[in-house]
Amino acid sequence: MIELKHVDKIYGKGEGAVHALKDVSLTIRDGTFTAILGKSGSGKSTLMNIIGGLDSPTSGEVWSAGKLLGKLSKNELAAYRNKTTGFVFQSFYLEPTFTVLDNVAMPLIIAGMKRKEREEKAADILEKLGLGDKIKKRAGELSGGQKQRVSIARALVHGPSLILADEPTGNLDSKNGREVMELLTAVAEEGRSVVLVTHNREDAKCAEDVILLADGVATTRGRILEDEVF
Repeated sequence: MIELKHVDKIYGKGEGAVHALKDVSLTIRDGTFTAILGKSGSGKSTLMNIIGGLDSPTSGEVWSAGKLLGKLSKNELAAYRNKTTGFVFQSFYLEPTFTVLDNVAMPLIIAGMKRKEREEKAADILEKLGLGDKIKKRAGELSGGQKQRVSIARALVHGPSLILADEPTGNLDSKNGREVMELLTAVAEEGRSVVLVTHNREDAKCAEDVILLADGVATTRGRILEDEVF
């Protein structure tokens, strides 16, 4: 379980200060698909970065798996992220000259895993995601949809309990976007926690829990109904 208690995030000082998050208190349940839904500039990515330990709040507390993230050292926080969290980004962040296999194996290199074992693990997850025939291709040769599926494979390869996906369909057409959302839904159904950051209400409808974010203020609610307009 991830719990935020009275979290504020302020960038800058004085008259130019930006209050990105305002007194955010919420709980993300283990093994659920949660969407953070809001317009551009609402604080979505800031909230995701704080949940993932990539950024720290100006005030308030972030608890994950019984750990108070603000009390961890930089090395402890890096170890926590590498063990528990997989990240998926809108722009993929694949190394275009590396093979698909090498891109997916990167988190295992950081973890210190031996080459043979990490290549076997990377190949296995690629097979499971229907990318077995792309293993030897260079990432730069793939389509947008294929690149995002490779980035999801990379996020899953080290067995994290939490997947954070920041606008994962933002650079995809509608067909590939639907396929990525189906894949993330399947990941959640396996028992992992998936947190989706999005401005797309259709994507948010895949989630069990929704956090509505507007001007840094968060409101939690249940699933968005198929025909619901708000």
